[in-house]
Amino acid sequence: MTSFFSRPLIGLSAGLVLMGCGSTALVSTPIENIDTTPLKISDLSDTEKKNWGHLDLVADTIPGMSVDKAYAEIIKNKKGETVIVTVLDSGMDLDHEDLKNVLWTNKGEKPGDGIDNDKNGYVDDIHGYNFLGKSYNEQLEATRIVRLKLGDAALQAKAKTKVETEYAKASQQKQQYEQIFQTVKNADEAVKKELGKDTYTKKDLAGIEPKDEAMQQNVGILTQMLSYEDSIDKVLEQVEEGLKYFSDQLNYNYNVDFNGRKEVGDNPYDITDLGYGNGNPQNLEEDESHGTHVAGIIGAERNNGKGVNGVANNVKIMSVRAVPNGDEYDKDIALGIRYAVDNGAKVINGSFGKAFSPNAQWVYDAIKYAADNDVLFVHAAGNDGADLDSPANPNFPNDQVNNGPEISDNVLTVGALASKYGSEMVAVFSNYGNVNVDVFAPGDEIYSTMPGNEYEFQGGTSMAAPAVAGVAALIRSYYPKLTASQVKHIIMESGLAPRAKVILGGDTSKTSTLDEISTSGKIVNAYNALIMADNVSTGKIKL
Repeated sequence: MTSFFSRPLIGLSAGLVLMGCGSTALVSTPIENIDTTPLKISDLSDTEKKNWGHLDLVADTIPGMSVDKAYAEIIKNKKGETVIVTVLDSGMDLDHEDLKNVLWTNKGEKPGDGIDNDKNGYVDDIHGYNFLGKSYNEQLEATRIVRLKLGDAALQAKAKTKVETEYAKASQQKQQYEQIFQTVKNADEAVKKELGKDTYTKKDLAGIEPKDEAMQQNVGILTQMLSYEDSIDKVLEQVEEGLKYFSDQLNYNYNVDFNGRKEVGDNPYDITDLGYGNGNPQNLEEDESHGTHVAGIIGAERNNGKGVNGVANNVKIMSVRAVPNGDEYDKDIALGIRYAVDNGAKVINGSFGKAFSPNAQWVYDAIKYAADNDVLFVHAAGNDGADLDSPANPNFPNDQVNNGPEISDNVLTVGALASKYGSEMVAVFSNYGNVNVDVFAPGDEIYSTMPGNEYEFQGGTSMAAPAVAGVAALIRSYYPKLTASQVKHIIMESGLAPRAKVILGGDTSKTSTLDEISTSGKIVNAYNALIMADNVSTGKIKL
């Protein structure tokens, strides 16, 4: 985006839809189309970059959730109840400066005594539970189907084709990244030698008069790379991350000879084989950062002068470590959901998903169990830029079978928004689907907590789901009598409904409107949701 001060506020007149007798009104979508406004996240101010998901569409021309506005105008003089939110994910940094004061603590358990003091079936589960034990790297479910010959012949054949195709792709991509890394590194070293200094700018590059074709090529390569990142060091860092990603695919995810579950000691395909794992959901490895990032989006301690503000105040974060560096097991997810429900969670965030689910029924049953106990399950739509309504693009867990009726009314599936309002506001990676995706929320380039008291930008529907889980927690805090189903429908019905056609999967030839690619056709808005929650709780409107 252009700078905050110079950005034109084109067509930002807003309609108001009165909801009940109060003077506070729901804000509708801006009436005029602002698709042509030159807004790009790279041009946001630092403050906007780190907080864009909390900003307001009408005031800021950014499709945030109006969280700051909700706190300033609705929540400021109210006292809510504490809500337990479960982060069903990878391990978390339980000692993080922005999270340690908002952790759920199991008061019935004595730390480190090796006894199940509260008799909940889990030993020493002080801040949650770790269903992965000491394991982290894992195969994808398709690879496990091939290795263990799970399911029928048709399923095995489908999985085998997937594994072989993706392994070949990963191998090719790894080679390309290795070539890119070496080419950029060589060019960087040559230019540093030419300039006689260890750091240089785009202006320095432009000032070089190449004496030969090799130097001309070096300058061209580095100039191109600096259009992606601020420095060549950052470019090389990104390339190294790509190398690790594809190496992990080859070494673990699509490696049919790898068995990441071996050290856990259970049979992951036997739901009755219990007693595995341990009571410490702390992240094991430095790059096991996903759960920490997700937790910060939901509930990083607000206004403590550190890092970021989570969407929700009055929350206690329960960490359930069940998502490895690979596909999660249906057993771990099912038991993790039940653990969260049994230990008081009112919202569960699930920022994970997979294309194969041999024991999906275990998870369906757990979701129904959550529904029976008034717990909302918020799930990420996935990052393939695909239509989930197509049978070719399954994404588990979901809340229905073959696009049929919902198995329960407590699941919200969330697609991701980018920060530009208009045709590019659906993140290029976000999945979509009129049946399978309920709402959209900020998920691209989201700044949040990372292990070791660090903070970083990450993007994915994994970041959009916790934003919505945070809104759900706000509603459940200030309007605790509302049910999980009511909270779900309030979030869906109170959002903003843009009219703009949006680009799908980054393909400019594929466009649609939000009402065609999601059930609600709306982007989540915390301000509106709290107003609607008040009106529903007081009987002024019915869902």
